[in-house]
Formats: sequence, structure tokens, C-alpha cells
Amino acid sequence: SRFETCWPALMKDSHGVIIIFNPELPSHLKEIEMWYSCFVQQQPLLDSQCLLVAHHKPGSAGDTENLSLAYPLNKLKLIHSNLEEDPEDVRMEFIKYFRSIITIMNENREREEMSIIS
Repeated sequence: SRFETCWPALMKDSHGVIIIFNPELPSHLKEIEMWYSCFVQQQPLLDSQCLLVAHHKPGSAGDTENLSLAYPLNKLKLIHSNLEEDPEDVRMEFIKYFRSIITIMNENREREEMSIIS
């Protein structure tokens, strides 16, 4: 990717990664493995800090339930977004995800504070 030189700056101090892809494009399914490897595994972030969003374009006949991703992507939280049908569901999933990231950040900060004290 022509933006690879920017990746270290994007990754610096990041607490979460959201990968949005089109599940109907086989090339995207290959690419998300690379994004996961670079942005999650190499950082390293926890799998719980990564959210996969399979975005279905309006009018696409997406078979949402039968998207089976290979390991290690199948360990990640996967949500399907189709903004025509259910934007509220997607919004709730994003809120849950952000809450979990904040929890992880708070736990990390407490751990760092305790290590300074002791």
C-alpha cells in the first residue's frame, strides 16, 4: 500500500483497531488478514481491542450469517453493518466496543500507577 510509510504514526499509542471490509470482495477477505497482522498482532494489541465490521452495501444480497473467517480472524468480534436495515444495532455494537476499549485503557493505567507506587 502506498500509505505504508504512515502506518507507524497511525499505530503509535493506538488503543483499538476497527477494520471495515466488504465481505463480498474476496480480495478484502485476504487484505483484512494483513491489516490484522500489521495493526493488531505486531503492536501488540489484544484481540478484544479489534473490531471487524462486514459492511453490506445497499441492495447487496449479502448472506450475512454465513460469513466464516479463517483463524485468527475468527477469534475477533465481527459485526455486520447494513445501514439501510439496522443502523441502531450497529450503533449499539460500536458503543459496546468503545466501552470495552475504555475499560482496557483504565486497567492499563491503574497497572502502570501501581507499578510506579511499588
